[in-house]
Parts: sequence; structure tokens; C-alpha cells
Amino acid sequence: MTTQVESLTITLDITGMSCASCVAHIEKALKQVPGVRQASVNLATESATVQGEALQTAVLVSAVENAGYHAAVRTSAKKPLTAQGSNPERNQFVLAAILTLPLLYPMVLSWFGQHLMFNGYLQLALASPVQWWCGRRFYIGAFKALRSGTANMDTLVTLGTFAAYGLSLFHLLGGNSGMDALYFEAGTVIITLILLGKWLEARAKQQTTAAIRALQALSPERASVMRAGAEIEVAIADLHSGDELVIRPGERVAADGTILQGRSLLDEALITGESAPVLRETGAPVIGGSINLDGLLHVRVGAIGTETTLARIIRLVENAQANKAPIQRLADKVSGVMVPAVILIAVLTWLAWGLGAGDWSQATINAVSVLVIACPCALGLATPAALMAGTGVAAQSGILIRDAEALENAQAVTVVAFDKTGTLTEGKPRVVRTVAFDGSDELLLAQVAAVQQGSEHPLAQAVLQAAAHSVKSGITATELRTLAGRGVSARVDGKPFWFGNQRLMEELGFAAAMLVQRAQESSSEGYTLSWAAIESGGNKQLLGLLLFQDTLRATARQAVAQLRQLGIRTLMVSGDNQASAAAIASAIGLDDVRANVLPAHKAQVISELQQQGERVAMVGDGINDAPALAAADVGIAMGAGTDVAMQTAGITLMQSDPLRVADAIAISRHTYRKIRQNLFWAFAYNLLGIPLAAAGMLNPMLAGAMMAFSSVSVVSNAVLLRYWRPSTVAGV
Repeated sequence: MTTQVESLTITLDITGMSCASCVAHIEKALKQVPGVRQASVNLATESATVQGEALQTAVLVSAVENAGYHAAVRTSAKKPLTAQGSNPERNQFVLAAILTLPLLYPMVLSWFGQHLMFNGYLQLALASPVQWWCGRRFYIGAFKALRSGTANMDTLVTLGTFAAYGLSLFHLLGGNSGMDALYFEAGTVIITLILLGKWLEARAKQQTTAAIRALQALSPERASVMRAGAEIEVAIADLHSGDELVIRPGERVAADGTILQGRSLLDEALITGESAPVLRETGAPVIGGSINLDGLLHVRVGAIGTETTLARIIRLVENAQANKAPIQRLADKVSGVMVPAVILIAVLTWLAWGLGAGDWSQATINAVSVLVIACPCALGLATPAALMAGTGVAAQSGILIRDAEALENAQAVTVVAFDKTGTLTEGKPRVVRTVAFDGSDELLLAQVAAVQQGSEHPLAQAVLQAAAHSVKSGITATELRTLAGRGVSARVDGKPFWFGNQRLMEELGFAAAMLVQRAQESSSEGYTLSWAAIESGGNKQLLGLLLFQDTLRATARQAVAQLRQLGIRTLMVSGDNQASAAAIASAIGLDDVRANVLPAHKAQVISELQQQGERVAMVGDGINDAPALAAADVGIAMGAGTDVAMQTAGITLMQSDPLRVADAIAISRHTYRKIRQNLFWAFAYNLLGIPLAAAGMLNPMLAGAMMAFSSVSVVSNAVLLRYWRPSTVAGV
């Protein structure tokens, strides 16, 4: 007997990381913990996500701290992100800049032919606070890395600046205090520039999380509820399922629920991406975080806490931002060996210049340049910074991207396959015609209505609505059974009865040619057909058919046109008959249609397309289409973000609007483009900068500036994603 061990996922908040090498080191330490199956560390979010069996948080925290960093378990009570946090970087930079500027003054004068030299001991007095106080974070980080047997960006900065400081001090104490012998300004400028870079980087990173902060701010801290017949105010944490909320105009809805009384326009823009206010009346659902605009509402609380739609959206976005994109793997491999490789190159540079030219001072300066120009930070931030900005702005538009892999797959999509009902259509069909082959239309409708009692299927609801005012009494249906993808069977007044599609009728023995002829006689083109049959005296006979029509979504044709502009082919996969499916495909402008497809066989259609080399996105409602959503390269679920949709699909659209499909692919392409740009620049900085520094073509101060602004540039490039807006096609 096998015992199943529960799989756990634990998130840790990590502090003390400085570059991608830290990420690789922490991941290695966590993966060595017994029970850990997967560990992913994110430099931009300063977090680690650990998956495995029988995990102990204390052991995980200990593993991180033994590696030289600090860790704490993230709980659901974690405070929301704030826009603060860059003051320490700013204060350190300001102090370093004040002390560094006087050291730069003689160098600036030399550019204009004037030679001024400060006393060497004055330079030492100015440089020492920068080196040992403002730069202490680098020494602390380097010491922790050394203690754990590794190296990181702090190691490079410490070695580089200490070499410049130490060489200057050696010359000063040795009596050589000439302008060409002291390099105090080099070390101080490097530290100052890197601190400036860290401050700007912190500010830019805050901008990448602006979207998720906006979502976190949607939940009010207090709510008005009716208890014991009186209205009182309580904290959100004290709400219970079933409470009656009182929501006045201008207030935010405190939790998901259903309107008991009232009628009002609600602003759901930041949750669903719907810019226009939505009218909600008694019995309608409301989403926590939306704004009540103009009416007094009484709402019965449904979901609270972590189960609300808003909480699930935030959790989904956080998970997406914490995951790594597959494209990051190359950067991770490079980062794992980068710092030791840079140290080796610096040593070789020092030896080559010292032994070759005999100028050990110049050799030291060139080695310093190699150490400080290396940019492991940029490599670590390139992908997560873009992911944070891209998934955040997508969430604000009602597009929820589950993880980095879904985003990477979405940007490469070549074919979008649509389900019909509820996706391209409103999902609210109506009976437009009843055709009885034997007997009256009213009797046929009554018989079908009897077997559809209690069914939630859209066609069943259409039948019941059509029969509401004309159903004949006395008809009884028993032994009701659903036939997946085909229809229903029952006994009507004791006789076997079937109601379903053409496939079901063919299984019962009716000839396909005869069914097609009957359909054509009924002018069925463009309609969904369902047939009724009964068995009497051992013989099966067709009773007639019902014709249904569903309203196309207003934006369906525009959505297909947008996808075509993106270079994407479209098709519809439907259980409808060929004539009906083809008519809808023609009206919308789809490239292809697959009709008479059972729900269980939709995944097979997806697989066939993939075998032809296509990258396929499947768009459905996230419930009936779950197998096809899972089989596709990326599943896109339309609707109100149900649990099933979020678990099955890679992307969930909060609005049931096919236009959002093109938007989802567009933001995926924009984000992926930023990731590739960032990785290119991160690699370019290193591939170009390190050889130039080793060749003596870069002084340490310029090298430090390049190193500092490499991280700032990739994060700032990612921040540009904040300006993306949905429903735009040009340039994608």
C-alpha cells in the first residue's frame, strides 16, 4: 500500500540578495533540503517559492540563512506592497555624493588644463567614510558570501573598490602622493554610482509593482453591516459569510456577494478591465473592490478573505510574478558561473598588465575596472522586472496570466481555436422554431420540456423558456439521463425518448442522409438543431426537431479581425452541425471551422493542429472545455474567473469578450519583447564591457557607471510596459 505525501508550496521573503549569482546560490541551497522538489528564487520580488513534500519551514529558513541571507516565511497576513522603501538607498547615495564631489574637482579642472591636487590625507579623510560607511553593505554582503563559500556582485564591488583604496593608501603611506599615484576618487565614485543605481533601481522596481499595489488597495479596511437589526461598522477581518452589507454611493464593496436590495451602477474597471460602469440589480452578483456609484445597496456576503475574486486575482498575479520564464534559464546558467569567471579574468588582467608592462599600479586599476563593470544584477532583473510589469498591467485590464510559461507560450501562438457557445456567442440560445413530423408542434415542445426539467444546459433553459406558456399538463418524464456531448434520454409517458444532436440520432439508427434532408426542408442553415425521437412498439421514429439561435457577441467579428492583423489564424470547434457552424464562421470571418465535435474530442483537434507545427491557443469557458484548454499550448478561459478556469487555463479573461483574446496575446508579445531586449542588453554590457576593461580602455569610474546603470536600464525598459493599453493592434 502506497502512502501519498501531501505536496506543499511555501513562499519565503528573502533579504540580502544583490545579483543573479545570489539567486543561483540560494536555489542550490534550498534544493539540497530533503523533500524539496523545486525551488525558484526571484531577485525582483525578493522571494523564493519552494515546492515539495513534508517541508519544514524552519529547515528552509535555516538553509537560506546558512547560505548568507535572511529569510522569513510569507503568510497571508503579509502587508501589501507600498511605494516606500527607497529612502535608505537615497540617503546613502546623498552622503556618498557629498563626500565624493570634492575628490572629483581636481580631475574636472585637469580637463581644462588646470592642475590642482588636494592633500593626500584630506583625500583619505573624504574617501574613508564612503568606503567603510556608505559602502558597508557591499562588505557585509561579500563577507556573508565568503563565509558560505560563494561569490556575488558584492564580492566584485568590494574587491574592486578595496583594491583602488588600498593601492592609494599604500602609495600615500609610502610617500608617493602624486596625482597619478592616488586613486581614492575611483573607489568613491564607483560606490557612489552603484548606490545611485540601487536607488534608481529600487524606484523603478516599485513602478513595476504599481499594478498589484493598485489591486491590493481596492479592499476597504472597514464595512457597514446589519446585525441584530442595527447597522454597525466592523473591520473587514470580522466579516462572515452571510452578513448583510450596507453599501452607500461612493463606497467600495467590501466582499463578494449578491444584491439583496437596491439597484446601482458599479465601477469594476480595476478588477475586470471593463471601463464602463455596470448596472447591478437585486439578485445580481457583485465583486469585492468594485465602487458603488449611485445607489444604496444591501448585499449578502458570499466569499470573504482569501476566497474573494479580488484575493484570487492578486494571488494569481503574485504567483505569475514569482515564477521564472523558460527564457530565463540561459541567464541563470551564466549567472551561476559569472562572478568566479569575472574574478579569474580580473586576476589574469592584473598579471598580464603587471608582468607585461611592468606597471603594477595600472595593472591594479585595469583589474578594478574588470571587477566593477560586470553586471550580474542586470541578468537577474531582466526577466522578472518585465514579468512583473507585464502581468500587472494585464491584470488591471482583466487579463490574468497564470505563470511565465503561459506568457511565453501565448506570444508564440499561430492559431486560436474558439469554442462557440458562450465564447463567440452570448451563450443564451432561444428556440426560434419547432417542427413536428407527426403531431402538433405544441405537443413536441411539451415532451421535450418534460425531459429538460432541472437541466442547467443553455439549450434546456431555452426549451423551458419557450414552453413556459404552452406546456400541456399530464406529460411525465422519468429515468432522465444525460448523454455527454449528444443530448438526453428519458421515458416519456413510459416510452423511451431521446432529444439531442444529429450524432445521437445516427447512433439510434436514423440515416444521416435523411436527417440532412429533413434539416434542409426546415430551412435550418445557421441554426443549431436538436432532434426528438421516441420508441413505440419496438420501432424508433423521429418526432421532429427544434431550431435554436444564439446571438453572436457584438465584438466577435472585430476580435477575429484583430487576431488576423496579429498574423494569427482562427477556427471554431463546435458540436453544431456543419451548416450551422459554417454559417456562424462565415458571419464572423473565421478561417476554418470544425463541426460535430464532441467536448471530449476537442482536445484531439488541438493535438492535430499541434502535429502540423502550429502553436495553438484554445478559447473556452473553462469548464466544459477543460480537456481542450489543458491540451492547448495555452488555454484561455473566458468568464468571471471561476476556480476551474483559473486552474485549467494559462490565461483567464475576466470579461467574456473575445476582443480580450487579442489583447492577451498582444500584452504577452509586448512583455516577451521586453524580456528579450533586457537580456540582450544585460549580455551586451558584459560581453562588451569586460574585454574593454581588461584591455585598459575603461577607467574604473566609467566601468562603475556602466555597471550601476545596466540594472537601471533593464528595469526602466520593463517599466515602459505600464503604458500598454488593451484593444490596440498597431505595431504588435
